[in-house]
Amino acid sequence: MRRLAVLGGAGGIGRALVARAAAEGWRVCVLDLPASLARHGVPDGVQAIEVEGAVESSVTRAFAALAEWGGLEGFVNLAGFVGAMRPLAEAEPDFWDEVVAGNLRTAYLTARAALPLLARGDAPAMVQMVSGLAAFTRPNYGPYAASKAAIVSMTKTLALEAAPAVRVNAVGPGAVDTAFLRGGTGRSDETQPLRLDVAAYSNAIPLKRIAVPEDVVGPTLFLLGPDSAYMTGQVLHPNGGVIVNG
Repeated sequence: MRRLAVLGGAGGIGRALVARAAAEGWRVCVLDLPASLARHGVPDGVQAIEVEGAVESSVTRAFAALAEWGGLEGFVNLAGFVGAMRPLAEAEPDFWDEVVAGNLRTAYLTARAALPLLARGDAPAMVQMVSGLAAFTRPNYGPYAASKAAIVSMTKTLALEAAPAVRVNAVGPGAVDTAFLRGGTGRSDETQPLRLDVAAYSNAIPLKRIAVPEDVVGPTLFLLGPDSAYMTGQVLHPNGGVIVNG
C-alpha cells in the first residue's frame, strides 16, 4: 500500500485530496492545525497528527510519529496563509514575518522532515502547493505571493538535490472556492467575507468559472504517480487558462 502524508489535509483542497487518495488505495495521514482537525476531522481509516508547521519542535514531533509508518511514497504540502490583504507599504514587519513563516518556513521545515521518509519509499514524490500569484502578481497579496514564489524556487532546488531518489514538483492553482478565500480553515471561523469578487474573477478566466478543489486534486495525484515519473522541478498551473510566466 502506498503511503501519503498531507499537510493541511483538513482544508478544502486537502479534504478532497484525502478522500480521493484513500478511495484509490493510499494509506493516508493528515497533518494539520488542531483547530482544523477539530472542525473537520478525518475520514475513517485516515490517521491524523496535529502540527504547527512553522514551529520546528512541532514538526519534529509530528514526523517522529509519522516515522512509525517506515517511509512514504508521497508528501503533499497544502499549507497556506494570507492574512489581511493590504499594500506592501502598509504591511508591518511583524505581519510580513507571520505570513512568510506560515508559508515559506512551514514548507521548508516540513519538506526537510519529509525527505528522509520519502527516501525510504517506493518511487516517492513530493508536491508543494504554491499559487498562481507566485508568477502572476496582484495588488495586496505581497507577503503571500513572495513566499509562494520562494517555495517555487525551493521546489526546484529540492528537485535537484533529492534526485534521483525523490521527485519534487509543485501545483500553482488560481483561486479555488474554499474557506481559504474567507481567511482559512484553521485560523478563522470560515464565515468571513470573501476576499474575491467571484463573478468578476470568473468572467476574466477563459474557462469562465472559479476552480473547485477537485480541479487541483487531479494534477496533484498526477504528480504523485507513475504517469509523471520523468517530471521533477516543475510547476503545474490548473487555473482555467490564465497565462503565467515562470
